[in-house]
Amino acid sequence: MKPDKEKIDNGRRSFIGAAAGVSAAVVAPGVVLHTVDATAAPRTEPVTDLHRWGMLIDTSKCADGCSACVSACDRENGLNLQSKPLGDDPLKWDNQRAVWIRKVKLQDNTTGRITNLPLMCQHCENPPCVDVCPTGASFKRADGLVLVDRHTCIGCRYCMMACPYKARSFIHEKVDQKLTRAPRGKGCVESCTLCVHRLDEGDISTACADACNAEGHQAIVFGDLNDPDGPLRQALRQVPSRQIRQDLGLNTGVRYSGI
Repeated sequence: MKPDKEKIDNGRRSFIGAAAGVSAAVVAPGVVLHTVDATAAPRTEPVTDLHRWGMLIDTSKCADGCSACVSACDRENGLNLQSKPLGDDPLKWDNQRAVWIRKVKLQDNTTGRITNLPLMCQHCENPPCVDVCPTGASFKRADGLVLVDRHTCIGCRYCMMACPYKARSFIHEKVDQKLTRAPRGKGCVESCTLCVHRLDEGDISTACADACNAEGHQAIVFGDLNDPDGPLRQALRQVPSRQIRQDLGLNTGVRYSGI
C-alpha cells in the first residue's frame, strides 16, 4: 500500500491536471484559468550565448505610410487589446498607450533627405536600461535579448529615462485583456522582445519581419548575428549598415542600412 503522503500528492497532481484542461473557467470573480496550447514546444534547454538575435532594417525599402510592422507587432503581442479609459483625452491616451514599434522620419540637415524607419528596442549588448534598474527587472539574456521581468518591475521608470531610443512603454492603466504569451499589468514597463515566445518554441521569425515580407517590401531581415552563414549575416555583408547612436558604444542587435 502506498503511503498516505504519496496518495495526497497523486491527488494534487490529478486536480492540477484537470484544472489545466479547463478553458477560461471562472473560479472566482475576476479570476480565470486559461489552457496552454498542447501543440507548443516550449524551450527545455537553458539559453546560451550560442546565438545572438538581431535584425537588419533596410530603410531604402521601408515604405512611407506603411505601418504593417507596427500592426503586426500590436496583434502578436496583444497591444491592440488596449482600450482608452472612459473619459480620457484621446491625445493623452495616444501618448500613453504601450507601443513596441513606432515609425519615425529622419531628415538629413545637410541634404534634406528624409528616411523612414521602424524604431524599437535595439537589444544592446551593453544596455543602459539594465545598468540603472534597481531590482534586476530589466535584464539581458545570454542570447542578446533585453527583456523585462514584470514580476520584479516596480515601475520606477529609470530604464525608460536611460534608454536613448525611447523604446520602452509604461502601463498606466488597469489591463482588462491580454494574451497569455504577452502578459502585462498596470505599473510595469515593457518593450520589444524580438518575439521571444516564438524563439523559445523554435520559430526563428518575428511578426514585424513576416508582415514586411508579406507586403512585398523585404525591409526587415531577422536572424542570428553569430551565424556567419545565416540570412542576417549574409544581408549585413551585402549592404553598408550602422547602429543608431553608434557613438554610445552599446553594440546594438538592430542595425540599419540607408541612413
